Amino acid sequence: MSFLSRPDTVSGMEILNVEPKKTTMSSAKNPLAKGPDGQKIEAITTCVGFSDILAHTLPMNKNHFDRILVLTAPEDRDTQLVCDYWGVTYHPTDLFETRWNNFKKGAAINRGLKELDKDAWIVHIDSDIALQPNFRQVIKTADLDTSMIYGIDRVDVPSWADWQKFIGKPEPHTQGMGFIVHIEHTGFKFGARVAFPHQGGYIPIGYFQMWHADSGIMKYPEGHTDAGREDSHFATLWPRKKRALIPEMIAYHLESEHAPMAENWKGRKTKPFSIDSL
Repeated sequence: MSFLSRPDTVSGMEILNVEPKKTTMSSAKNPLAKGPDGQKIEAITTCVGFSDILAHTLPMNKNHFDRILVLTAPEDRDTQLVCDYWGVTYHPTDLFETRWNNFKKGAAINRGLKELDKDAWIVHIDSDIALQPNFRQVIKTADLDTSMIYGIDRVDVPSWADWQKFIGKPEPHTQGMGFIVHIEHTGFKFGARVAFPHQGGYIPIGYFQMWHADSGIMKYPEGHTDAGREDSHFATLWPRKKRALIPEMIAYHLESEHAPMAENWKGRKTKPFSIDSL
């Protein structure tokens, strides 16, 4: 069970300050822990109201990381149950302020960062993103620069049914004896990249951001009440020459239906990701 500490306040409101739930020994802090490739990668996922999608992405993502922490809201018991099932640490916190119709993603991420060792690679990944099976191999081969922040491309999977069709008969992402990145292997459309001219161009936005402790950047911007700004502001803490795309990587963005941009930025509005939504 989770353990509640004393109530705290945020912006004059009583909140629940909940200690992280550690479901397995492997989830606990271990500053010496590294993957079999000699690298260490910690990850944070924010998930409030997306447990139906997290149930698909978490089992695909969790083994890519030496430690993964899910940030959720105290009232989101479904997300907590998904984490319990897969043996993943979660931290319920009212810093999201979802019970007050906000979604303060940056504040919650900063709470999660306090729980990490922050001595190697760190990934922030959204709960509706599934990584490709050879993620770890790609990262090792890429020999990434620890002074930079990295993003990846994604394809938009438009429904539960489309995901079932693909994952039930997947076509390999990397083909041609291992050196052809088949960007059309899913048949799904690529999601848009973001480039701010006033910031020099490409911005790795928040569905996947990877950076290293060597950069010295360990705090997410705070102050907004939806999910639409803090991630892009975070990426601009690096100058353009230090922001890069990992082109060998293509993630899967799971959606329950086509929805306009910002539809879920202040809480889940789209239909459930399940057979019942067909």
